[in-house]
Formats: sequence, C-alpha cells, structure tokens
Amino acid sequence: MALLDAPVTSNATSPLRHLTKVCWFLLGAVFIFSGLIKLNDPVGTGLKLEEYFEVFALDLPPLAWFFLFLKKAARTFAILISSLEVILGVALLLRWHLRKTLWVLLGLLVFFAFLTFYSAAFNKVTDCGCFGDFIKLTPWTSFFKDMFLLLLWTVVFINQRFLRRALVQGTMGIMTMTFAAAIAIGIGVRALGHLPYIDFLPYKVGNDIGKLMKPQEAAVYQYTMERNGETKIFSEYPTDSTWVYKSMQVMNPEKSKPVITDFRVWNDEGDYTQEILKGNKLILVVMNTDKADRDRISLINKLFADAEKSKRGIESLIITSSSPAEFDVFRHTSNFAVPYYFADATVLKSMIRSNPGFIILKDGVVKGKYHYHDIPSIGKVEEKL
Repeated sequence: MALLDAPVTSNATSPLRHLTKVCWFLLGAVFIFSGLIKLNDPVGTGLKLEEYFEVFALDLPPLAWFFLFLKKAARTFAILISSLEVILGVALLLRWHLRKTLWVLLGLLVFFAFLTFYSAAFNKVTDCGCFGDFIKLTPWTSFFKDMFLLLLWTVVFINQRFLRRALVQGTMGIMTMTFAAAIAIGIGVRALGHLPYIDFLPYKVGNDIGKLMKPQEAAVYQYTMERNGETKIFSEYPTDSTWVYKSMQVMNPEKSKPVITDFRVWNDEGDYTQEILKGNKLILVVMNTDKADRDRISLINKLFADAEKSKRGIESLIITSSSPAEFDVFRHTSNFAVPYYFADATVLKSMIRSNPGFIILKDGVVKGKYHYHDIPSIGKVEEKL
C-alpha cells in the first residue's frame, strides 16, 4: 500500500509514467476493439465457441455432458463474454475501480491464454476467433498476442500509482458503466437478431463469388538450390542440372490462392455450382432444418410467389446442408415449391448468419443478404437486381 500511495516527483519516473499510460491505453483499447468485433457477429463467435466446447467434450469424456450443455448456449456466452471485454476495457480506460478491474482482466486474459495455448499446442482449433473474421490469427500468433497483453497488464498493475485519479466514480461511475454495458449487450443482441453490421466474410454484398473462386494472379515461386556447398536462390527453376534442389517457396500465397475454395452446390442430377452463378437468383439458405425458424414460412412463400411473377427473370431456389430425408419433410411441411440443392454446412454458415436467410445473386455477384427477421418485398429484391 505504501508503494501505491508514495508521492511521484522524481524526473526519473517520467519515462515509466509514460510507459504505464501507453500500456494502460493499449490494453483498454484492445479489449474494447476485440469485444466489439466479436459483438459485430455473435453468431460467428458462437460457432467458434461451439468448436472449443466440442473439443473439450472429446478430450474430457467425464465432463462431456457439461461442455455439450455449454455448446447449446454458445451464442448467449458469445454475447456475454464479448460484452465483458468491452465493459472491462471501458472500465480500465476510465480507471473505474482500477484494482478490481485489473484483477478481473487478469482472469479473462488467463482464460484466453489457456484457450489459445491449447489450440496451438494440440492443434485443436486452428483459428481462435480473437478478432472475429476481421483479423485471422494462427493459434501460436494468438497465444503470443495474449502473452503481450499479459505483459501490458503487468506493467499497468505494478505501476498503478501513475493512474490513481479515476475519471469517473460514485453515482456517475455506476451510470457510465451501466450505459456501457447496455450498449455492448444491445449491439450483440441486435446483430444476433439480424445480420452483422459489417460483413467480413467472402460472401459479403458486392463480392463476385465466381472471381473469388479463381486466383488473382499466377503463383510466383522461389527455388533454393545448392551446389558444391554453395546455396543460391532462383526466381526460375535452373536448367543447369548441377544445381541440387533444396526447397521451394510461393512468394505470393495470398493472391495465388482463391479466396473461396469450397463453394459447391449440387443435387441428385449433378453439380449446379456454375449454374447458380448465372442470371438473377433468389436463394433461401436453410442450414439446419431442426433449428430453422418456421414463424415466417408464409412470408417466404409469398416472396417466392412474387419472384415467379417478376419480369426480371428471377429464379428462386433453396440451398441446404440438411440430409435429403430431413429436408424433404421440412419442404413438405413448409409448402416450398421451388428447386432445392445441397451444400456443405460450413459454406452456408459463411454465406449468411441466418437460418433461414435470403441471398440475392446477379451473375454470381452478391447483391443483397437478408435475415429471416428482415425478409424483403419483391420490390426491394428487384431494386438490388
């Protein structure tokens, strides 16, 4: 306590004071940013949590029931954990109950560090989802990011004496933090009931699916060769056979690899992928018939009927990842009278965060996406085309 209350007057402490304030600001800003990115897409964050719960259920059989229970509430946990990140970040920047806030932050940091280390060491979850789909991090990069945040935390915790003045306290502090919590949770709840505010996925509005299925440019290779103890790098494979091949590296991996690699649509008659990228398409995505919303079936059928009468040549169809038997029952109970096709569940989850949800395509370009809470009129669909 004497350390915290000691007067700070020496010029020698000035660099340490500045370092502490930089660490304090970075730590708070990163937590707010990370939380908001996750709240932007709570469905995606929930899917990532489901991956972790599934892994723990397999690795810890005696507790499998517990993790499977958590899996069912993954989206709720996604909003709560993401909101907590924002709330703690705000509390830290406002220095509201600083010491207590730092201890809670430590608990969250240790929890995240455990998850990222577990993912990296055992290759269980290849992307931690720390920054949603905005920034993709490898497991080890995620772990070292958490180590860096722990370093920031340590600097701030040890040097709390430089941050003694709270920017909000008392009734004003409670009101401010309540407001911050309400905003954070509200952002997540709204995104859960509609679509992400900002779409970072490959199938976002404006993207040309067909183009993204092709590389932006040809691969450029660099060859490492060896001869008589000499190592040399070539931009083209040498014709001189005296050079011995050692390794090869792709110099433009991002641009030489398609952004979309797994998009495929089919039915019993064969592949339909290229056909779906032609003309005006009104696509209803049904990921899982068991969890699909059924309250708006009549609105969906009305839009299908209106699209059939449209002069814009709109072709309506359904894509699902359910089994043929499951979807056949769902189709009959819903009175859907449009063609249906199948696709991988992971692809559909990337296409739209709604079950069911509408996607409008014009020659393979995504022109619109709609959550089942926001089913458009045929007029709005025609405007997009």
